[in-house]
Amino acid sequence: MKSIPPVAKKISTKLEKHKDVRIDDYYWLNDRENPEVISYLEKENAYYEEMTAHTKTLQQQLFEEMKGRIKEDDASVPYFLNGYWYYVRFEEGKGYPIYCRKKETLEASEIILFDINKMAEAYEYYKISGISISPDNKKAIFGVDTVGRRQYELYIKNLETNEVENLGIKNTTGGVAWANDNKTFFYTQKNEVTLRSDKIYKHTLGKEAATAQLVYHETDDTFNTFVYKSKSRAYIIIGAGSTMSDEYRFLDANTPAAEFTLFQERKRGVEYGISHYDKHFYILTNKDGATNFKLMKTPVENTSAENWQDVLPHIEEVLLEDIDIFKEYLVVTERYQGLSRIRIMRWDETEDYYLPLSGETYTVHTGNNPDFDTSILRYAYNALNTPASVFDFDMKSKTQRLKKQQQVLDANFAPENYETERLWATAEDGVKIPISLIYKKGIKRDGNNPLLQYAYGSYGHTTEPSFSSTRLSLLDRGFVYAIAHVRGGEYLGRKWYETGKMLSKKNTFTDFISVSKHLIAQEYTSAKLLCAYGGSAGGLLIGAVANLAPDLYKGMIAAVPFVDVVTTMLDDSIPLTTGEYDEWGNPNDKEYYHYIKSYSPYDNVKKQNYPNILVTTGFHDSQVQYWEPAKWVAKLRDYKIDNNKVLFQINMNAGHSGASGRFEALKELAQDYAFLLDLTEKNQ
Repeated sequence: MKSIPPVAKKISTKLEKHKDVRIDDYYWLNDRENPEVISYLEKENAYYEEMTAHTKTLQQQLFEEMKGRIKEDDASVPYFLNGYWYYVRFEEGKGYPIYCRKKETLEASEIILFDINKMAEAYEYYKISGISISPDNKKAIFGVDTVGRRQYELYIKNLETNEVENLGIKNTTGGVAWANDNKTFFYTQKNEVTLRSDKIYKHTLGKEAATAQLVYHETDDTFNTFVYKSKSRAYIIIGAGSTMSDEYRFLDANTPAAEFTLFQERKRGVEYGISHYDKHFYILTNKDGATNFKLMKTPVENTSAENWQDVLPHIEEVLLEDIDIFKEYLVVTERYQGLSRIRIMRWDETEDYYLPLSGETYTVHTGNNPDFDTSILRYAYNALNTPASVFDFDMKSKTQRLKKQQQVLDANFAPENYETERLWATAEDGVKIPISLIYKKGIKRDGNNPLLQYAYGSYGHTTEPSFSSTRLSLLDRGFVYAIAHVRGGEYLGRKWYETGKMLSKKNTFTDFISVSKHLIAQEYTSAKLLCAYGGSAGGLLIGAVANLAPDLYKGMIAAVPFVDVVTTMLDDSIPLTTGEYDEWGNPNDKEYYHYIKSYSPYDNVKKQNYPNILVTTGFHDSQVQYWEPAKWVAKLRDYKIDNNKVLFQINMNAGHSGASGRFEALKELAQDYAFLLDLTEKNQ
């Protein structure tokens, strides 16, 4: 007997803007308190279980396989901060980390700060965030989220007595910034409805939560605010940022009762970030038309823009991504022709050189470097076929030590067993699009290989070509894996982002399609074996591509997908909406309304064939509300004219990031992989 998918009832809701009328038959699904909505979602989960029952053995096999490659009793490389070595470790069979430290030397006795396995025992979902140690090392404040909506409640632990106290401060971003008096701290609170980070409070230990003092309120609803302590430990810094602009305030960490000083007022189109060193602040900024950013400095006592001086001028073809400041060295992370590189300079200008790196499918970035007075730079390196490695590089002697490389507990794994390549496809407008590729050595380019193509393509986020031990389960079964570095990310610099947003957003989708056509033309795969994956804004990409070029793909996975773009961007009560206007455009403006409507996946579902599609979401998602994929799935089922599957799986106990705990997350990935393997093995 053929399984029948759930059918969401239709209740027509008229949505009108700019004299344009949209009829939304599934608008009613946005009521999370409605028992009928819950019932519908439960039916979708039941249907998903029924339709994937034949893959349960494969799912379990994949889970055990992926889990088996992980060194379960593992630990991070310790880092030194303020008299202690800090590290995180895992124990065999346990899903959550254990946070530890040792005093002064690594030979000292271990002090367990937090065993999350014990703390999470009573919860389906448990996440702590923003562990902040007081300057005297005696106290730690941390945030707890037991729902998955990233609304953290603050707790404090006395590290001498191990007593834990709920501070009674809710709805925060999780972290705090300690003043140097060991009793005053600053935290960020979110708007209850929109979840926008909009207020900074100052609180003194020993006082009631209600006595916390509001020190900054960000009233522009396109900005978010945050607070942190400078690496030099000299300043408390409040930042406010939107997609296009930034603004900072600073306060001497020794005088928390004083007022914050405005660094430089916001100016639309001018982005900047600040770091402190000695008598100056250093500013990473796009000021003066520096599209790919430049580095400037200004005296601590005169921080307004007219006092800023160039340190590293703008270079048209080099994206300046980040800086790390040490007592004797300035370390700069750059991106050139898509590849990251690390530049090391002495403040006295006697040396200026790059870390030696090779290849075209690697990822490199500076690691955790909280110690200011050191010549040791910690950096991380991996490649598509090389496990994550942590190095300590001595900037004086130019020697390095491999501190740790991720162990892959698989007797069949060796980096040389896999080929990696960087290819270039041609977009519709002639632009060359980079592709990072990995596959098992010996695979033939005859069009008979299943291929998983991934992309994100928004917010200037660059998808790095990085190693994944879980991905081996696909590669070892004959899959090719491709990352499409489409416009909307910053792989090729800031302009690569600018030409994939706002009124150029469609480049992101057509670039992805051009990459697919190139991979098919070069016979890495075929339309019968090509699959696509994207999550969140990458899920928007998948939804748009499904409407534009459905016949190119055998299957698609859209995780927590942002697919109802028009409706969401018109609802400023939904988390993130107003802050997104500079990414997608504000549909209250007629031009942007019609442009967004022309690609919004939900608004462009049509009567045509669609690939097999798996859609996943979390009921408590604060980034993309569950009802977006729910509505999209219902509409897809109503409109599509083929017999392909549309499956919808809802984690009723999680949010945007899926399950908490490393093993529960692996189970979700095993489900995704089983879906792909089930689709493609029948065609080989």
